[in-house]
Amino acid sequence: MRKRLVEDLRRKGIKDERILDVFWELPRHYFLDVAFDEWAYKDQAFRIDCEQTISQPYTVARQTEWLKVEPGVKVLEIGTGSGYQAAVLQMLGAEVYTIERIEKLYSHSQKRLRTLGFGDIHMRYGDGFKGWPEMAPFDRILLTAAPAEVPTELLQQLTLGGWMIVPIGEEKGDQKMYKIKRTKKNSFQRQVLGTYRFVPMRKGLQ
Repeated sequence: MRKRLVEDLRRKGIKDERILDVFWELPRHYFLDVAFDEWAYKDQAFRIDCEQTISQPYTVARQTEWLKVEPGVKVLEIGTGSGYQAAVLQMLGAEVYTIERIEKLYSHSQKRLRTLGFGDIHMRYGDGFKGWPEMAPFDRILLTAAPAEVPTELLQQLTLGGWMIVPIGEEKGDQKMYKIKRTKKNSFQRQVLGTYRFVPMRKGLQ
């Protein structure tokens, strides 16, 4: 099933073989409820706890490809969820910092990642809109939930030359995926990458 998923992702245009290798090696069913085991390697998003989702594998792969992760790159992920995306990033050699605002998801993903050998991932229970300023700057920032507008505090936590991959849009309907690159201290370049659908990004803790 994992092989079929990798072949499907390749057919859909994922070109980075390192990412495809990670999808082959990383058992996605460990990040889903046992009831979904037989569906784990379908290219679909699924509900997890607290009305959140584990993203469609193609979306995870595509966002990861846009990040252009190389060993040692410092990445901030907003929205840990199940922990799957964070694991993918670390397997590609990133130094991963990930924030989750829902305490139940944070606790479950922390335990899961440690059990699976991803204890080096830096995790925080916190408000993603605030980022992780004391550990900034970051080479890359990835949002796995959609704010209505770009969080300005996160932009200020990018390195010069670094970029953010973020879906932007209202809660109902599709969102536009953007690559936002920091070109100068107060200058940012935007590029639309496509149309996607994510759960909304919320403020505060739950």
